Amino acid sequence: MPLPQEFHDIAKRVNNWGRWGADDEIGTLNLITEPAVREAAGTIRSGRRVPLALPLRHDGVQTGVIPGRVNPLHTMTAINHELFGPGTVATSDDAVTMGLQAGTHWDGLTHVSHSGRLYNNRPADSVTAHGGATRLGIEKATPIASRGVLLDVARVHHTERLPGGHAVTPEDLDAAEELAGTTVRAGDIVLVRTGQLRHYLAGDRQAYAFPSPGLSVRTPEWFHARDVAAVANDTLTFEIFPPEIEGLWMPVHALHLVEMGMLQGQNWNLEELSTACAEAGRFVFFLSAMAEPFVGGAGTPVAPVAVL
Repeated sequence: MPLPQEFHDIAKRVNNWGRWGADDEIGTLNLITEPAVREAAGTIRSGRRVPLALPLRHDGVQTGVIPGRVNPLHTMTAINHELFGPGTVATSDDAVTMGLQAGTHWDGLTHVSHSGRLYNNRPADSVTAHGGATRLGIEKATPIASRGVLLDVARVHHTERLPGGHAVTPEDLDAAEELAGTTVRAGDIVLVRTGQLRHYLAGDRQAYAFPSPGLSVRTPEWFHARDVAAVANDTLTFEIFPPEIEGLWMPVHALHLVEMGMLQGQNWNLEELSTACAEAGRFVFFLSAMAEPFVGGAGTPVAPVAVL
């Protein structure tokens, strides 16, 4: 089924191709400037550090629905091995096999394509079996550290978890911005809490995966208007799933990654952060969320930390 005209109309309104030059490979990360980082550092008051990553484990969030996206498989390759002979210092080593987007992660700019194109009008076939992302790979991402803003949509609705059919709208984001007592601005990294991760934390992986609240196809224009640098949330699918428009699968992915050149993150644990922000009475913080530089990667695991 071809993408509907409604999608193409939104795509034109949020398109950033050529905005930072024909050779640009980092998209909205260009908005994380040195002045923006200095201002972000000024949000630190208590020094409280809140981890936002899920543990990497064999029974993680993946259920096998997405082919090849396996939870981490951890193997010991050496256990107390006296490498230099008996009586010498012994070492233990290990290895892991996993999908780069299996746990808490960033989607890279080559994670999706549409109409044969990637961000900045790159051809989709520049992603190859042996080279991976030959352009726009996740290793191109500049250091991701900026002001973070928690938009706690679940708290706005006075619930611990939004229902599975809830499409997070621009109106929801406006209300969460008002609750946060700030204005989302250029270079910010926005974290949208739905409470959906509570299913996974309670041990129900299937309920976590489907059905899921998530961002509406109407929200990319909200992020574009505010020049947001990146956005992440606490769901497996990021956008509402099943989709709000029948037959239109992953439109928010395509609008963010292909049209805007904006990284998006999934499976972020925002529960402790929600509590910490409510206790502090402020929802802004310094956020460090560096991408692991896998050359040619279409995504990357990340261990983000919010510092209040």
